[in-house]
Amino acid sequence: MAAALSALLCGTLFGLGLYVSQMINPEKVLGFLDVAGDWDPSLLLVMTGALATLIPLQWLILKRVKPICTDNFQAPPPSRIDKRLLTGATLFGIGWGLAGICPGPAISGLIYGLNGSYVFVGAMFIGMWLFHVLNSYRSS
Repeated sequence: MAAALSALLCGTLFGLGLYVSQMINPEKVLGFLDVAGDWDPSLLLVMTGALATLIPLQWLILKRVKPICTDNFQAPPPSRIDKRLLTGATLFGIGWGLAGICPGPAISGLIYGLNGSYVFVGAMFIGMWLFHVLNSYRSS
C-alpha cells in the first residue's frame, strides 16, 4: 500500500511539475527545440532544476541499505547501444521535434483537457500495440 501511495504522490507531483513548467504546451517545447531560430531557453532552467534535485537525492537514496517502500532497489540492467535502440531514439526525437510533445506531458495534458493530447495518446497506444504485434511476429 505504501508503494502505491508513493507512486501516486510522485506521479501527481511529476504531472503538476510538467504543467507548471509548461512542458505540456507544444509551442513552448518547440520554442526550446528551435535553437537556430527564435530559441526559448526557459525549459533549460526546468531541466537544470530537475538535475539539481535528482543528483544529490539519488546519491543519498542509493546510500541506503534498502528502499523505504519495498525490499530492494530495482535498477534497469545496463543496455547496449544497438540498431533497435538507435532507431527508437531517432523516431522518438523526430516525433518530439515535429509535435512538441512526448508521453509524460501528453498524459498530463489529458487531465487538463488538451485536445492534441487525446490524439497523441491514442496514436501512442496504437504504436505500442503495433510494436507488440510486429515484435511477436519477429520473435516467432
